[in-house]
Amino acid sequence: MNRPEIEADPLLVASGAAEQDLPAQSLYVVATPIGNAADITLRALWVLSRVDAIAAEDTRTTGALLRRYGIDTPLLAVHEHNEREMAASIAERMRAGGRIALVTDAGTPAISDPGARLVRAVQEAGLRVVPVPGASSLTAAASTAGLRGSLLTFAGFLPAGARERQRLLRELAARGEAFVLFEAPHRVAATAAELADVLERERRVVIARELTKKFETLLACKAGELRQAIGAEPRGEYVLLVDASDAAAADIDAVTRRWLAALAEVLPASRAAALAAKVSGAPREQLYALLAKD
Repeated sequence: MNRPEIEADPLLVASGAAEQDLPAQSLYVVATPIGNAADITLRALWVLSRVDAIAAEDTRTTGALLRRYGIDTPLLAVHEHNEREMAASIAERMRAGGRIALVTDAGTPAISDPGARLVRAVQEAGLRVVPVPGASSLTAAASTAGLRGSLLTFAGFLPAGARERQRLLRELAARGEAFVLFEAPHRVAATAAELADVLERERRVVIARELTKKFETLLACKAGELRQAIGAEPRGEYVLLVDASDAAAADIDAVTRRWLAALAEVLPASRAAALAAKVSGAPREQLYALLAKD
């Protein structure tokens, strides 16, 4: 399918995509499906068919997607190992009037995926970056998790170092607000065990696996049941969503509140809550929530 055929497609005509501007000297950050190929947007198809080149994390994966929709735009390999070097040449092409699209293997680029360095380099060169939104495992999982409250911390993939992982997980747990993690199948069992160790046993966790794919699974459980819920042989990509703690469930006495207030004057909130919890026996998540409320 060539460009005129794409632009004549009834759905694209109805959407008005083909009538929109496509400014030169721009980087188009295009979201692609996270599993279900039908989740590609009409605007994404139009942009990918019209740009001069597509910077792709894996040209084989993106090539298969383009062939499905009859798009023959040239591909450039831009991944975590060459992104810094490729950013300069892409910016140069854009200065000469080029239109470049940026995609990753699945979902929205530069969110726990390559692309942030290229985006930043283009911005620093004074050139335009245009978002073409679409599929995202973060928003897909969060929209179906039924999380409480209005705060949601996105932590992405945890650090590789054990000490740093533990520090971050304890800090996230202590805040009391909902947070989201990404995890690969070969590490998800260990992460589930670490989460279970830092969360209250009754805190709600939603496990989202293989989103939009044939074996998509969404399961809500208690933190104390996480190990069993993940199972012995995890498969697929995971999104782990920890719900906000129920701060109202704890009856914090006046003495503990005074200790907490005094500690918070000289320590970060997460550390103050942890120390007050150790002394009083009150849940640190509820203590941290009190500080956040104040």
